[in-house]
Amino acid sequence: MPRPAATARGRRAACGIAAVALGVVVVASLAFGARDLSLAELWGGLTRTDPIAAAVVWEQRLPRTVVGLLAGAGLAVAGVLMQTLTRNPLADPRIFGVASGAGLGVVIGLNVLGLTGIGEYVWLGIAGALAAGVLGYAVSTVAARTTGGGPATYALCGAAIDASLSAVVYAVLATDVQSFDQYRFWAVGSLAGRGADIAAGMAPFLLAGLALAFLAARGLDGLQLGEAAAAGLGHRVGLTRAAAAVTVALLTGAAVAAAGPVGFIGLAIPHLARWAVGAGHRTQLAMSLLLGPAMLLAADVIGRVIVPGEAPAGIICAVIGAPILIALVRRARTVTA
Repeated sequence: MPRPAATARGRRAACGIAAVALGVVVVASLAFGARDLSLAELWGGLTRTDPIAAAVVWEQRLPRTVVGLLAGAGLAVAGVLMQTLTRNPLADPRIFGVASGAGLGVVIGLNVLGLTGIGEYVWLGIAGALAAGVLGYAVSTVAARTTGGGPATYALCGAAIDASLSAVVYAVLATDVQSFDQYRFWAVGSLAGRGADIAAGMAPFLLAGLALAFLAARGLDGLQLGEAAAAGLGHRVGLTRAAAAVTVALLTGAAVAAAGPVGFIGLAIPHLARWAVGAGHRTQLAMSLLLGPAMLLAADVIGRVIVPGEAPAGIICAVIGAPILIALVRRARTVTA
């Protein structure tokens, strides 16, 4: 059986199915929780004709759902860019130390400035992620030019910066038990307690990153053929790499600062998107915009409904993401055999 990407009709059908799936998950995210709402109650809450349901929907679940939509889209799109930028199918958005930079910003807010609410330190997380992303790309670029290394140089330098920043984070936390407990709640990756202020704070960064990603899509199509081929086709390789790196920092920084370092979305979703719609970056990005939020919100709903006491979305993403990635790898081996 050919994969959906084999025909334009198949690609449209795949996008339609993904959009419907996302819509279903959004409704489930608004309806299910400590107090389940029927469809009639949900509608009454959205239209504010049912005061009790309106309080649940507008004050708790809608902001949480919006954060999930934005964070899932950001991580998935950043994963597509990162895998093309490094030409490494195992790369995820946390390369370049972006996630660790966000963690360092959060720790500074908790330990140095004494901030306690996520709405207060999310800005420091975004700033730390952007600073780490710029530093990681700069160091990787210099190393690649000096040594003549290829895309692997970016991954190696990013991993080194990530490890270094992580060491600083845990060195600071080792001296403050209270900050460590607060950091642990953020680091596991969750949408719980995310309010409208978090959604409003992360939205400008994510929207800017998504716009840059689509603008860079044509250049990324050339870059995945190799730098020499891309330059021969008239693409500005350096500009494309820089734009992709800044975009990854924007998307990952905002998503990680708001929802924590949720794993597997940036790793698994790009593979699923490529299988569904092919190698073209515009279609990959469009599909990732649907699949990433769907996966994160589905994990959040499962954690709320199935697991007693509500399991964080980051843990559920790892549980459901690993089988998806394994299945895609096995399918790829079957096709190429």
